[in-house]
Amino acid sequence: MLTSYNARVWKTTVRKGTRVTTYYVRWGVDGRAFNRSFRKRAQADSFRSELVSAARKGEAFNVNSGLPESMQQADKEISWYEFACDYVDAKWPKSAATTRRTIAEAMTAVTCSMFTTDRGQPDGVQLRSALKRYAFNTSRRASPEIPEHTMHALRWASRHTRPAADLKDPQVLRRILDDLATRLDDTARAPSVVSRWRRILHNAVEYAIECKILTTNPIPALKWKPARTVQAVDSRRVANPTQVRALLKAVSMRAPHLVAFYACLYFAALRPEEAAGLSKQNLTLPAEGWGEIHLERARPHAGSEWTNSGDKRDNRQLKQRAIGETRTVPCPPELTALLHRHIKRFGTTADGRLFVGQRNADHLPVLTVTRTWARAREAVFGEIAGTSHVAARPYDLRHAAVSTWLNAGVPATQVAEWAGHSVDVLLATYAKCIDGEAQRNRAKIDQALGRSPSP
Repeated sequence: MLTSYNARVWKTTVRKGTRVTTYYVRWGVDGRAFNRSFRKRAQADSFRSELVSAARKGEAFNVNSGLPESMQQADKEISWYEFACDYVDAKWPKSAATTRRTIAEAMTAVTCSMFTTDRGQPDGVQLRSALKRYAFNTSRRASPEIPEHTMHALRWASRHTRPAADLKDPQVLRRILDDLATRLDDTARAPSVVSRWRRILHNAVEYAIECKILTTNPIPALKWKPARTVQAVDSRRVANPTQVRALLKAVSMRAPHLVAFYACLYFAALRPEEAAGLSKQNLTLPAEGWGEIHLERARPHAGSEWTNSGDKRDNRQLKQRAIGETRTVPCPPELTALLHRHIKRFGTTADGRLFVGQRNADHLPVLTVTRTWARAREAVFGEIAGTSHVAARPYDLRHAAVSTWLNAGVPATQVAEWAGHSVDVLLATYAKCIDGEAQRNRAKIDQALGRSPSP
């Protein structure tokens, strides 16, 4: 358990609402800020005086919970809401912006399963929005600009959640897992989302053990099976070269500044966030022919609420790579020509980045990327665009690129290196996209049985 003697206690702040006045006790431990809300001034003053007394006595403060050791034992009946906020704060500093957002989504879903009553519950949409965007967002929870209706929702949630220790009850835990697997309209949630949220819940329970709220993790012992996740890419999503070129032509008619962006996804198998972070200095291109792209960073879209910089895109290292690690990808002649044409016509940003929005000179909006692609598919596929699986998302262009390499006979080890995968993940993901294997295997069986090959 990490502790620190560097603790400061600030003055109690008062927030007067239309109906309720809330008193906030704020303090810091080793540079991390904490706060607790109270309905009565006497309660806030009593809690603050305990913190001040502990600091004057030289007690060690827990870095994760913010409480001194003398108050730590008395705080074991911490509510799930308070525990979830502590867990988010512990994960926040070292998490990517997209991970922060995912943790907030998972904690919101779990919290909605931990309410003790629905009496007086605020509007469901407002409540979930308040939990995700403020309660489980470390940088915004103590903001003085929180709307009053959001504060009301957070006050209700803080007063009506079970103790965190109730997670050891199998019935409570089973209900949580069932709720994670079900949407609000009672349809099944995507297995990949359920799996991701379940892992976060598992990690939160481990953190509860570390904080001595629980003694063991009850999740492995619970007889609850999640839906199987589909790892393999659906071969129906993989577009052929003719279809991709038709789609790129349709993009050029509507958003010519994005043609090279989509081309990077198809011809070099870049992830969208890798293409968004691509700079001129990452390119080694001849006048024509094969070149190379040296990837060194990614800019995934997370939203300004979740990044340290306040930008909508985070600045991260490559996926599954250490900070500073790079990956080199070949650049086919067709992509080389498109990149030269893009740089000549649209130039780059001050820091050398290739792709930005038409109106925003510093940022490539994710909505622009998805809308432009949807309109290009409508132009190419017509009425069946809404039901067709072919290249349904821009990310499917990367799937098409990797599938093309594998079907061309490029060794799996080389494809995995270019795509930024391990060989095992590569083969498991693209097993259904390798064409011709079934026909060749049938011919081998015919040969072994001593008969002529089947037509």
